[in-house]
Amino acid sequence: MADRRLAPLTALSTLGRRPRPQVLRPVAPPPPAPPQPERLSRLVDNAVYAGGRRIATPASAEESHDWLTEGFDDRLVWLGLYRPEPAELGEMAEQYDLPELAVEDAIQAHQRPKFERYGDTLFVVLKAARYLDAAEEVEFGELHLFLGRQFAITVRHSESPDLARVRRRLESEPALLAKGSEAVLYAILDAVVDGYSPVVAGLANDIDEIETEVFRGDPGVSRRIYELSQEVLEFQRAAQPLTGILAAITAGFDKYGVDEDLRSYLRDVADHVTQVNERIEAFRLQLRDILTVNATLVAQRQNDEIRELTVASIAQGEEVKKISAWAAILFAPTLVGTVYGMNFEHMPELSWHLGYPFALVLMLGVSLTLYAVFKRRDWI
Repeated sequence: MADRRLAPLTALSTLGRRPRPQVLRPVAPPPPAPPQPERLSRLVDNAVYAGGRRIATPASAEESHDWLTEGFDDRLVWLGLYRPEPAELGEMAEQYDLPELAVEDAIQAHQRPKFERYGDTLFVVLKAARYLDAAEEVEFGELHLFLGRQFAITVRHSESPDLARVRRRLESEPALLAKGSEAVLYAILDAVVDGYSPVVAGLANDIDEIETEVFRGDPGVSRRIYELSQEVLEFQRAAQPLTGILAAITAGFDKYGVDEDLRSYLRDVADHVTQVNERIEAFRLQLRDILTVNATLVAQRQNDEIRELTVASIAQGEEVKKISAWAAILFAPTLVGTVYGMNFEHMPELSWHLGYPFALVLMLGVSLTLYAVFKRRDWI
């Protein structure tokens, strides 16, 4: 007989078991998914133009792109974005075949002004500026432009410049807007440079106020000079690269067949940029001179204060010498009088008939001797 204890455990367990009826338990339905917040579009304005006139205002960038697939060469799509989400700008990049590196720059912002060409697409970064009268400071903003043959995409990261005003201006001049995305570039450049004029005027006024404060001896003027110097330097970083940008655009006039009217407009913008840069450089040099003058005046005032303290200290020393001299003169008779006023019984001079006159003569003699010594040394 075979030993059943040697049978495999699995076999024994299989023989000794009966299938259990499967009990179906009710399964609770999964909780409803929380409603996803609707993504807000940062598309401020969306327009399709034909011959310089608005023919449609689509609700999305995709609808705008559909207008370009119908084969009309005179159409232009202008999309205006304000601080867009990366996903929204990424969708536009796929639709309009935007360069990936430029899209990353537009999302991250904090770029220096520049002009780059990626095939048929231009990527331009501009720094706008506006003067805040209440705070007496300059606020800087950043603007990115993607320009193609039939589209213009503007990505704004600040309140300035007011692109709605630029759009209204171009829409009021259909002949200019009909020149395409290059007209949009010109109008935005012109708006950015025109926005520099109030900043120049505000900085000039601040520098005049600082000059008054410097010669008035305002203690807080050094801090204001430093802060204004930083604003001028930041302004220079915003405006100076525009010279190179406009030079690069001008160099491509003939190669890319830029309209003659746009050429003259851009040359006018270049002249204004040159004037702004000259004023900024003058501000920088003027602030440097003001800082030097302020340091000189502060050092002069400190020297005057030190001289006054020295004179006061010398005068005080003279008074101390006089007081010390008279104290020493008066101390001699006081010492003698104090010794003879101790009222001890066994003092040798108490029974001397000439002790009293001798004490008086001694006190007077010591006092006169000290007076003569101090007088000779100019202490009295």
